[in-house]
Amino acid sequence: MSQKEKFIGGDALDSLIRTALREDIGTGDITTLSVIPADARAYGRYIAKEDGVLCGMDIAERVYALLGEEMGETDVHFTRHFEDGQPFHKGDVLAEVEGNAITLLSGERVGLNLMQHLSGIATLTHRAVSAVSGTNAKIVDTRKTTPGMRVIEKYAVRVGGGTNHRFNLADGILIKDNHIVAAGGITEAVRAARIRAPHTLKIEVEVENEAQLLEALEAGADIIMLDNMTEEEMAHAVALTNGRALLEASGNMGERDLSKVAKTGVDLISIGALTHSARAMDISLKFSLKR
Repeated sequence: MSQKEKFIGGDALDSLIRTALREDIGTGDITTLSVIPADARAYGRYIAKEDGVLCGMDIAERVYALLGEEMGETDVHFTRHFEDGQPFHKGDVLAEVEGNAITLLSGERVGLNLMQHLSGIATLTHRAVSAVSGTNAKIVDTRKTTPGMRVIEKYAVRVGGGTNHRFNLADGILIKDNHIVAAGGITEAVRAARIRAPHTLKIEVEVENEAQLLEALEAGADIIMLDNMTEEEMAHAVALTNGRALLEASGNMGERDLSKVAKTGVDLISIGALTHSARAMDISLKFSLKR
């Protein structure tokens, strides 16, 4: 990131982490408790096994802070060598952690899962942003996120250089195909939204063809989502719109040539795959015991 953006998770993040720890540890890490002395100390290094963009460092550190509080071990020391948004390469030591061995081993998987997952999202987003470099198009995410993890997954998109779409259904009006059918048409849906919604909310309409595009423009839509259109259709839509509304390209964009899509002149490219299909980065945590 050009400007470091710190993640402020607050109670929502702590709740997510505690849920993940309870899920993973259950009534106790029976393996660790059986084979590791209660007073043993350990030292571990987070090691990158491939190239990527880092995300989740704050969260991995918070995992150990919360687990340490739960286990009465507050002397866990977390040392960073990289920050969120920084590129890393295979073999890099991303961070080091030292403390009670039982605490470190019990929190290992939760911290790694979150860091690997979020780094995967940040890396995939960075690649998409790089693909449209030199154009005016912005890469945006969607609401296709893991239930309960939206706040951190959308954070990872920002870390990778992308932009967030709506966080939830209250953030903006997006009239999609099913809304159009239920409302009786695009014109009717936009008119109703103008009457009932706050003036501070923009209205976006999903369209599938030229006729719907023209109707949405006539109805006064602020943003128009071009659903599953070809590059030729998108370029034609840009010409027809002529700046009267923002245009968002959507529909399996994770499988498209993003450079070609961006060059049609659309303003936004929304990609659900950024959050629902990003592969977890290969990062490991290697321990050595200190007595």
